[in-house]
Amino acid sequence: MQSPSNSNRSPTTYTTIPISGNDVISRSFQNISAFISCRRPWPEFIAAGVFDRPESLSYAGDRLRKNANYFRLNYAIIVLTFTLLSLVGNPLCMLLISAIFALWLILYFFREDPLFVRGHHLSDRVILVGLIAVSAVLVWFTGVVQNMIIGVGTGLVISAVHGVFRNPDGLFLDENEAVSRGLIGSGSAMSSDQRGVIK
Repeated sequence: MQSPSNSNRSPTTYTTIPISGNDVISRSFQNISAFISCRRPWPEFIAAGVFDRPESLSYAGDRLRKNANYFRLNYAIIVLTFTLLSLVGNPLCMLLISAIFALWLILYFFREDPLFVRGHHLSDRVILVGLIAVSAVLVWFTGVVQNMIIGVGTGLVISAVHGVFRNPDGLFLDENEAVSRGLIGSGSAMSSDQRGVIK
């Protein structure tokens, strides 16, 4: 899974008018939904006839990089799925870990607006420290660290194998993605219906 880190987050943009906590959470859900809708179609992910052995180790690394860029959200879903499957033996832990993961998504990674609780503004730092503390305590006391490491490791291995053997020739990015990854210049005269191909 591609884990968003604080250094990779886009600068926080707040609205000028404080909104309620429920509205902040509602907007976070909308952002999560929009993000998930950007995943690549699963039939394209596992299409027949696109898997072959790479010619060399350097070519395998190049394939892995290109596929990781293109299928990053699909790989994240795979890693998350295997992490949750590693907790199936303990349903309570699976629910608790899922709840903490949801809190991270809603309150930290996909939140655009300031969060107010009883009229007091909670800064990003306070939210981050609180989420880290709750996550650490939960993972430590549920004793699922080893299971989670196995689940994450399995998901990463499966994603890496797919990335190495999936031939990236013919994968297309839309114009905005191509510009953001440096495949075309931002001053390109491409029309909005033209697409940049990964080479």
